[in-house]
Amino acid sequence: MSAKKTTQKPTKKSFPAWGWLLIAAAAVGLVYLLFQPGNPTSAKLPREVSVAQAAALRDEGAFIVDVREPSEWEQGHIEGATLISLGQLLQRSGELPTDQTIVVVCRSGNRSAQGRDILETAGFTTVTSMGGGMNDWQAQGYPVVTGP
Repeated sequence: MSAKKTTQKPTKKSFPAWGWLLIAAAAVGLVYLLFQPGNPTSAKLPREVSVAQAAALRDEGAFIVDVREPSEWEQGHIEGATLISLGQLLQRSGELPTDQTIVVVCRSGNRSAQGRDILETAGFTTVTSMGGGMNDWQAQGYPVVTGP
């Protein structure tokens, strides 16, 4: 008598349904995080914007923070801007909105870049600085408000 050789077919292991659900939920969450309105990842701001870009951002509802000293502010500032001197910016960062784009402004663009870096370090994600500062703002004919 000959022995019949029986070979077992390898069983095909299927991926569990809960695994597919987990992958789908992660994908939906990732898409939501990447494409929700106002998410800095969906519309990354450049680290520095031109005067024209800053004016456009302001017109779209950006929050303008001026990091100059009060005497400079009184000589001319952007209408609607908020004055917080660079030396006080970190301590007063709680006064800034977390749900708006922030444009940091100064006289020439140097302090505003420092202010942007301070705010980024403090956790603000939609923040940029205006290159050229108020010098360029005024030179390009944009309006200013004088006084306190």
